[in-house]
Amino acid sequence: MARSGDAIEHPVTGERVVWRSVAEDTGGELLELELFAQPGGFVAAAHVHPNQEERFEVVSGTLAVRVDGEERILRPGDVAVVPRGRPHAWWNAGPDEVRIKGEIRPALRTEHFFETFFGLGKDGKTNRRGLPNALQLAVLMREYEDEMRLAKPPFAIQRMLFTPLALIGRALGYRSRYPHHSAAAPPVEAGNTREAEGSRTRDA
Repeated sequence: MARSGDAIEHPVTGERVVWRSVAEDTGGELLELELFAQPGGFVAAAHVHPNQEERFEVVSGTLAVRVDGEERILRPGDVAVVPRGRPHAWWNAGPDEVRIKGEIRPALRTEHFFETFFGLGKDGKTNRRGLPNALQLAVLMREYEDEMRLAKPPFAIQRMLFTPLALIGRALGYRSRYPHHSAAAPPVEAGNTREAEGSRTRDA
């Protein structure tokens, strides 16, 4: 379970997140975080938050943000707001670590997604872009589709592709949360009986 002050890292993408206010703290209204990205750091894929607004404020360093295909360079004091439903991506565009204050409204289950997503990276279960294999990705995308979707292809096609892959993935033991990534992770997802405390992710 994410708590204020906790930190998670994705060693492949070069990201580190420190939670400042989580959903439990704000009644689900807001997720506040500090994001640190190493030189060359990047978000794993262009994505969409269909039901949430995201706000970036650069504290130090240089951040490139692409929203709806339009690219901006942000420096200390600059702010970018990504309205719900808009495809976006970002990367560290400078030679130094970039530090960002981030807000996501409402919080929904975004912290749960990132606990798992970063945890897979830390476990070595991702490719060079920081993404897990297709079956694990499908399980995540179906579980957290209210919080996170890929920027393309269109969502209807994503659902068509990810639904059968997620079913196969769950049958093979892939999960949307793992106990060793989150103390509050449920031991068994609906319709599954194979996950137990201490279970590990499959090889990516």
